[in-house]
Amino acid sequence: MPELNAASLQAALSRIRSQGIKACRTGLIGAADAVVKQARTNATNGSHAWGTPTPARPGAGPAVISGTLKNSITREAVVRNPVGWTTKVGLQPGRTPPYGNHPTESSKYGLYLETGLRNGATYPFLGPAAKMAGIQANVTFSQAFAVTSWTTDTTD
Repeated sequence: MPELNAASLQAALSRIRSQGIKACRTGLIGAADAVVKQARTNATNGSHAWGTPTPARPGAGPAVISGTLKNSITREAVVRNPVGWTTKVGLQPGRTPPYGNHPTESSKYGLYLETGLRNGATYPFLGPAAKMAGIQANVTFSQAFAVTSWTTDTTD
């Protein structure tokens, strides 16, 4: 058994901190990617051609016309800040569908679908995916910390 002194304790705590930081980042990436995947699934509630009635029902996710909305769902890079890690999941601005004379950006159209169209109907896809984030975070963080070796140095 190694000798326990101030230096060895400091080294062990530093190693635990470093590995915990890496596990947190890994867990956040897994949780955010799961939200993206679920939101893309939610935004694929049937399909139809542009200008035809949607097969999607209000309260459920929208149907696919061109796939622009679904393909614009993404997450930002995971970045370190003074209190931990952060990322955002949402719609990329500037993406427009290949149809129509003045197409609406998918980020604006997505907001309309989530919050309500002119007729008041909602077709939420991102909100329901975000609600499952707590469940998914529990799984991904548990997995990230389970593979961490707390007693040996695994720093890169």
